[in-house]
Formats: sequence, structure tokens, C-alpha cells
Amino acid sequence: MTGPGVIQREQLVGQLRDAHPWDVLVIGGGATGLGIAVDAAARGYRTALIEARDFSSGTSSRSTKLVHGGVRYLAQGNVKLVREALAERALLLANAPELVHPLEFIVPCYRLFEREFMRIGLGMYDALAGRRGIGATRWLSSAQTRVRLPGVRSQGLQGGVAYWDGQFDDARLAIALMRTAVGLGATVLNYVRVERIAVDGDSVQRVVAVDDESGERFELRAKAVFNAAGVWVDAIRRLADGNASPLITVSRGSHIVLDRRFMPGESGLMIPKTPDGRVLFGIPWHGRLIVGTTDVPVDGPAWDPKPSESEIEFILETARGYLSTPPSRTDVLAAFAGLRPLFSPGAHGATKTISREHAIVIEHGNLLTVTGGKWTTYRRMALDALAQATRRGLLDDRPCTTERLRLAIDPGLETAHRAAESSAARGDAAGLQAYLHLAVEREQARRADDLLARRLRVGLLQDGLTERLLPAATAALGATR
Repeated sequence: MTGPGVIQREQLVGQLRDAHPWDVLVIGGGATGLGIAVDAAARGYRTALIEARDFSSGTSSRSTKLVHGGVRYLAQGNVKLVREALAERALLLANAPELVHPLEFIVPCYRLFEREFMRIGLGMYDALAGRRGIGATRWLSSAQTRVRLPGVRSQGLQGGVAYWDGQFDDARLAIALMRTAVGLGATVLNYVRVERIAVDGDSVQRVVAVDDESGERFELRAKAVFNAAGVWVDAIRRLADGNASPLITVSRGSHIVLDRRFMPGESGLMIPKTPDGRVLFGIPWHGRLIVGTTDVPVDGPAWDPKPSESEIEFILETARGYLSTPPSRTDVLAAFAGLRPLFSPGAHGATKTISREHAIVIEHGNLLTVTGGKWTTYRRMALDALAQATRRGLLDDRPCTTERLRLAIDPGLETAHRAAESSAARGDAAGLQAYLHLAVEREQARRADDLLARRLRVGLLQDGLTERLLPAATAALGATR
């Protein structure tokens, strides 16, 4: 489906003014919340979603850009999560082929028997995908490894193992989900924040929300209220109950961005074990090389998390062991971080050991907090959340249709987006204008940061480029309103 044309914010705001109760109210416009809105609207529920900032402005635009089962989770023995994620990977490849594509990864091996060990483990990864696999795992000689992964360190190279996974643009897919939900009849708005949750008796009676652009307040009633606010889910819960104990632990995952000269091929690099026991990826993306991620516990949520210098150095030091040209701190074009909401009531200690499975917690009768999980499994999280609501009698039981639902991706819009990306990479402000106008009209971009950080990935890929293109973004916003 191509989705809606121009999306009129005032029309959507008018729908929020309607006092008639919603079937489904979603708080949070990241992957989880947008997935719930799409599923609910596809089933015919009267659905609204409100996001305090821009769609995917939190964790959902700061991922490692992989649609994957999670090789690390298999090593941890979490077969259920891996199998579920691999099934969802196949569905995303089928339902959003313009934004999700297969990517070959190479594991270069330097230690005795490392290649044999990785071949067995990645063979199991393939086996769990079954008929939904996207490419066969295979042995590589040292010469083949150097060809498939130019830039890899040759000294001591014993060979490698090649396998396949999925890659995507996270923020771009989030916009596709938003457009899909709107096209299905949902009311989906950014820059509308929750101010108060009124609980009366055994249920949430009202959610008071504020439009940050106009200051207008809305009293929203719904049969089922889904808290999908990412690392802010506990803050939302405490609007209903100030004494609510925490459900999540927050961890930070950081990445660095390097020039493609360090690894100029079309395959990704997977480093199977870092000094802290994680895996690390080097991924070609939008003309750059993204390397990450870390897993560091943090005290709580933040709107704009930053990598620490120790994380950046950790990534660089690990990459130096695998690249023929060791990168230095001055080679880092940009660095970014995202925060993970890990479901872990009462947990303490290292976040890398906390499961990435999702959880649904029901409180006050009709407040369903949906947390944990990962980008790849957003659709399954939505399916499970709505199933819980129907089991509780909050919603009438209707079948899920998202397994075969093509997302709203307009070919003309994508063509304009790709042209603008090329212009942005060159710092050519004039070449951005056609797409920037479309992003305001059809993708609900409201501020310059929406345009440059999420509709285009300018700030993510190179420090300083945002400032150069800011006048073009500001002009597009002014001309469209």
C-alpha cells in the first residue's frame, strides 16, 4: 500500500477533540507503539496514538540497523527469542522490501578451531530460520575472506564464516509504520505528551494530554490504554500510581561512524566476542561504516543520550584487532547512542545478561505496559499486547492481519528521499528541497531536527553536517505551513 497523501495535523487534532471513547489509545511513537497502532487499526479498532516528541526520536532511531534473530541470544541459549525474531525478520523482508534487505556478514577467524565453532553455531542459526532463511551459511578460506571483506586484518587470518541477516533504516521504517496506521484510519500525532492519568476505581478513566505546539489539552478515554513509551514506561506508570515500582533497567548501546575506506566492501563484519563478552558489528550503511554496540547500565532515561569516551575507545580498540588500517579517535565522523528498556523488575548488575524478550504488564484494569523486546519483533509484541487486551475483555476479539500487511511505502516518496540523501551527503542544500517539503506534508515532520535527524540521517552520520543544512530545513518548514 502507498498510504495516505498529505497528512493534515489540524484534522488529526480535531479527531483528538472528539469525546467519544477510543477502543485503543497508545502512548509512545517508537517501534512498539507504532506496531500496536498498526495492528489495532488493521483490526478495525478506533485507535489513537500520541508521542511526546517525534516518531522514533528515542531508542527506535538509534539501533544497530539490523533486522535479525540475534546471534548473541543464541549463544546465551535463548532459542525461543531467536526463532521468533527470525520469523519476524522474514515477514519484514516481505512486507517492507523497499526498506529492509538481506545483508551478508563475515566472521573473520584468527584462533584455532574458531572457524569450526562459528560454523556450527551459525549453522544452528540458519536451522532455526528453517524455510524462512535468507542465505546459506558457508565456510570461507583466508583468501575468500579477504575478498568478501576488504579491509580485514590479514595477519593471522585462518579463514572465515559467511552468514546472512537483515538490514534496515530504523527511523525510515518507523515513518512507514506511522503512515500505515494513518492510512488504516488511526489518529497518530507527534508532539502530544501525556500530562496526567486519572485512575478511578479499578481502571484508567482519562488520559490528559497536551499538544506542545498549541498548548491545547485533551481528555482521552479508551477501553485499553497501551503504555509503549520505551525507556519512559515507568514514568508513564507513575502518572497513574506515584508509588509504582520500576519494571525496567535502562542500558546504553553506543556506536561510532567511520569512513567506508576502513571496510569498503558490501558485506558486514561480525566480531564474535569482545572483551566484555558481547558481539560487535561493522555495517556498511548510507555510505559510511557503523561499528557497535556497547551495553552499559545507566541510571535512567534521557532524550539525547551520548556515548562516553570510554565506550568510543572500547569500540575503536576492538575494531583495531580486525581491520588492516587501525582507526583512531580522529577518524570517528560521528557517534550516537540509544537506550534500551530491559524488562527486569528488581534486577541489578550487568545489563548484558538481561533477557531481550518483551513483557506485558497490566495494571489498573486497562493500562497495559508493553516493554522489552527488540525492533525486529515489534509486530509480535503488538500481536501479544492486543491478545492480552482481548483476554481481559477490554476489546472484542478480532483476528490479526499484519502478518501479510504490506507497509505504506510510497515509491515516489522513496525516490525523492534517496535523491535527498545523496544531496545531504554532499552538503548540497538545494537538492534537499523537494523531499523536505514532502516530509513535512506526508511524514509529519514538525521541526528541523525531525527532518535532518530522522527523515534524513544527517546528524547520525557526520558531525557538523546538520548545521550546514539547517537553513534548508527551516525554509522547508516555513514554506509548507
